[in-house]
Amino acid sequence: MITKFAQRLKEIRSENKMNQMEFALKCNVQQSCVSKWERGATLPDAEMLCVICNVLHVSADYLLGLSDY
Repeated sequence: MITKFAQRLKEIRSENKMNQMEFALKCNVQQSCVSKWERGATLPDAEMLCVICNVLHVSADYLLGLSDY
């Protein structure tokens, strides 16, 4: 099942013109990890969520579907 997080992560990563590998390098994770997040197979832990938000310049609330901005 595709979660709001998975959908928004892929959308924002693409808007930032990064492929999964580039994004993975910036987050210091494997590309397969990013793929799992974007497919909704797994979720990042709280610490990684902070890293993702910093890399993408977006709030955790938005990524998690708690706000629309």
